[in-house]
Amino acid sequence: MPQEVILLKLGEIALKGLNRKSFEDVLLKNIRRRLQSAGAFSVSSRQSTVYVVPEEESADLDLAEERVSQVFGVVGYVRAGVCEKDLDAICARAASYLEESLEEASTFKVECKRSDKKFPYKSPEISAEVGHALLERFPHLQVDVHNPDLTVRVEVRERYAFVHGEVKPGAGGIPVGTGGKAAVLISGGLDSPVAAWRMARRGVELTAVHFASPPYTSELAREKVKRLLRRVARYAGRIKFITVNFTHLQEEIRDKCPSELSTVILRRFMLRAAERVARDEGCAALITGESLGQVASQTLQAIACTDAVATLPVFRPLIGSDKAEIVKTAYQIDTYDISIEPFEDCCTIFTPKHPRTKPILHFVEAGEQAIDGEALLEESLETLETEWVYPD
Repeated sequence: MPQEVILLKLGEIALKGLNRKSFEDVLLKNIRRRLQSAGAFSVSSRQSTVYVVPEEESADLDLAEERVSQVFGVVGYVRAGVCEKDLDAICARAASYLEESLEEASTFKVECKRSDKKFPYKSPEISAEVGHALLERFPHLQVDVHNPDLTVRVEVRERYAFVHGEVKPGAGGIPVGTGGKAAVLISGGLDSPVAAWRMARRGVELTAVHFASPPYTSELAREKVKRLLRRVARYAGRIKFITVNFTHLQEEIRDKCPSELSTVILRRFMLRAAERVARDEGCAALITGESLGQVASQTLQAIACTDAVATLPVFRPLIGSDKAEIVKTAYQIDTYDISIEPFEDCCTIFTPKHPRTKPILHFVEAGEQAIDGEALLEESLETLETEWVYPD
């Protein structure tokens, strides 16, 4: 019998009906992959709970807890003490396993969930007996069923009983790999890593497409994007990272296209390039970090002109978010400090002084005729750089 396990609580996966098993299978696979560096663990699912059980003493429960907290599909997690399904054993285990928390608390209550209906005591009886035993063991405590300092939770399940404190919030969402595959246009700013994280949270497997323009953008800027992807990969799993060289195309746009339309024209070519990469990688959609009205290329009119060249769906998970909301999420997923590092990216070089905020499509299309866009696009796509990015 293990002494301590991690219990993972499932969220909307439990509502998937006949498809539920396929979601659970992907989730268990993702959890096992994330736990490989933490040691040997068995991972199994029963009654809307995933059991993460150490199989050897060297297994690192602290690291395992950190890993599972970032797996999409887990709505909550908790470390729990294990004991036999015996009322005296449950009382003793609650006192020993939660001793430190009970010593620090002034008030407490006990909640019980009896999944094994063959257990001879009902949930209220178990709660009462455990509460009585804890009051005898910790005489400074008082019962407060409305606003306790500590809630002692008891779960009586098929093989064992478990005691633990509060369940911590997990990453939520649904397992990566259940929502298809999409290509995210990734820059070194705040927005696109957050957009990537949000779509991964909905089960999307990510391929990242980054546009570089050396020597105007540096290798340090590209490394910055890789570091951002490593942070996103903590939640999304490994990410295929593809870099497209846009130097010549950007120079041609700068020199020959109408200056006030150059930003929208560049965005259109980025979307064209990303879509070709996406189709080659088996992706069914594109993802961008655009937020409506944030900059000149993100007005309704500019977005409409950009989307006119796409045949794949373009998802914009941040479209209704303001900057404060995006920054809050960037802090949450630990990308903020990297995003604000001052490296130029492809989107910020050659920025016109007076970009057109309400471009008209036929003028944009006419402006593009000044360059041989198809030949330039082919040139950019001939020298792709591809690598895998793993969680840091």
